[in-house]
Amino acid sequence: MSESKIYRYLLDDNNIPLDPEGYLVNRNEWSPEVATALAEDEGIELTAAHWELIQVLRDFYAKYEMAPAMRAWVKAVKQSLGEEKGRSIYLMSLFPGSPAKRAAKIAGLPKPTNCL
Repeated sequence: MSESKIYRYLLDDNNIPLDPEGYLVNRNEWSPEVATALAEDEGIELTAAHWELIQVLRDFYAKYEMAPAMRAWVKAVKQSLGEEKGRSIYLMSLFPGSPAKRAAKIAGLPKPTNCL
């Protein structure tokens, strides 16, 4: 990827490379501090509820080597956290707009393949 196509996100004097859509170029640079900065950039203040959903996403990625689209994420949340939290309306309340895309970005994962 050419330098002109990489945006930089400044965090504690470290440049964290992002792709043009704001996803991390190198997933190894993810940390809770980077997640917090990315969430702030998305207008989201992370709470304990956000963090448990981010952990489900990261666990899914570790197992399947892909970020889940919405339907798969809902199922994974339902299996991990129960029926009440495993509902799309719950995920949308915490990650408004396109929950799977926004949460994957904050979790340091690639854009889900089935998300526009």
